[in-house]
Amino acid sequence: MAEERQDMLRNIFDLYVTKKGNLNVTKFVNALEQMGLKKSDGRLEPFMTRMRNFQLAPAKGEEIAPIMPNDFAQLIGDAEELILKAFSGNLVIPDFSTFKKTVTDIYEELKDFKSGNPADYIPQLARADPNLWAVSVCTVDGQRFDIGDIDQTYSIQSTSKPFNYAMALDLYGNEYVNQYVSAEPSGHGFNEIVLDVRNKPHNPMINAGAIMVSSLVKAEMNTADRFEYMQGIFRRLAGDLHVGFNNSIYLSERSVADRNFALGHYMHEHDCFPQGTNLEKVLEFYFQLCSIEAKCDSHCVMAATLANGGICPITGDKVYEPRSVQQTLSLMLSCGMYDYSGQWAFQVGLPAKSGVSGSIIVVVPNVMAMCLYSPPLDKLGNSAKGIEFMNRLLERFNFHHFDSLNHAVQKINPRKNMMTIEDSNRVSLFFAVGAGETGLVKKFYENEYDFNAKDCNGRSVLHVASASGSESIIRFLIEKTEVRALFQQIRILPNFSSK
Repeated sequence: MAEERQDMLRNIFDLYVTKKGNLNVTKFVNALEQMGLKKSDGRLEPFMTRMRNFQLAPAKGEEIAPIMPNDFAQLIGDAEELILKAFSGNLVIPDFSTFKKTVTDIYEELKDFKSGNPADYIPQLARADPNLWAVSVCTVDGQRFDIGDIDQTYSIQSTSKPFNYAMALDLYGNEYVNQYVSAEPSGHGFNEIVLDVRNKPHNPMINAGAIMVSSLVKAEMNTADRFEYMQGIFRRLAGDLHVGFNNSIYLSERSVADRNFALGHYMHEHDCFPQGTNLEKVLEFYFQLCSIEAKCDSHCVMAATLANGGICPITGDKVYEPRSVQQTLSLMLSCGMYDYSGQWAFQVGLPAKSGVSGSIIVVVPNVMAMCLYSPPLDKLGNSAKGIEFMNRLLERFNFHHFDSLNHAVQKINPRKNMMTIEDSNRVSLFFAVGAGETGLVKKFYENEYDFNAKDCNGRSVLHVASASGSESIIRFLIEKTEVRALFQQIRILPNFSSK
């Protein structure tokens, strides 16, 4: 098994070898990024650092130390499994470049889409630029893609609710949490002053339920320590990408919180809270959690941690128990989109949560998560552009919870790995031909690779060799393969001048 893995690593190395026999690091890193693996990925960063440090310690007379095959095998370390998985086509979305192009196309289609207005009941949110537009993708294998205004920070608002609920489930279990908050769609507005037949909040995705959950999490701590604890959880969820706190939003939200105070007092009147709860401190904690700050990419990784059963896909950190995630996703599917939740479940069919800052997090369980950010909201309080994006994405891909994976002929299944061993060999062959690696092409010929294959664009091996301008590979193809017979049939045989 170890020998087989070494052979696979050598084949990967050979795809990006220079004429001097060392690794072309730039091409290798670019190939990983095409597959969706960023060099800043926490699982790859130590390997990237080792390669960089190795190159910066050249022998006498060298400007930079070349990475040879044995060096590559030693430097790769813990990244070996991920890199082998990527190059064998076994990441959850094998053809990430094509998927990325479709996401980009939909993003561009919606750039000029105008509908809705930023939330106006919180002064700071009302000032948001309505033209901001960002989309991020993160798969359970850590494949990532971001487009648009991804450096823009924003408060995560109600999208904090599923993460807080999952934390409560982790800490205290479903039986205890269910004593205080139910798991039913309410049929009322998200901030309606109403309880269910048990005199409990209907679910944790509406304001009453989220306030109740805030009363449960680490109630033994003071407010400052509780917030610090939960902010640490959010940072772990985001794989140490940007997570901050917007004090202006917090103060602004607190100043217009009459409705939430009314909800709190109504629940207090009905003895909903655990004994000894300080309502004012609970509400302060709730407003703080809504004022957690993220960027589209970090917000997306948080959601991808839910998609991955509670394990952050870019660090491997287990933040939640799988059971807590399963229960959280169930409620996101039925209750996560305010008063649009029923239509969302019908049309999109995926767990999601929206926030009035203009963000929507969407989870495709065991596959990926997406974050969509656009401040203008529709009349139900959801990002208008974000909802339109998901409607268009679901027209192309069979991500809906009830889409058939076998018979949805009008939709693409991007998670389907179509790559057999023969396909993998074909990809390796065309990589080598395109890179002008004559020695590697000869090796593939000796190993009886199919030189009559076509690439994904329908091009032959000779076509790719001609496009790359590799005369030595063209000569080899004509002399050694069936290409020569084809030329003879049509009475055309290239005549290279001797050198």
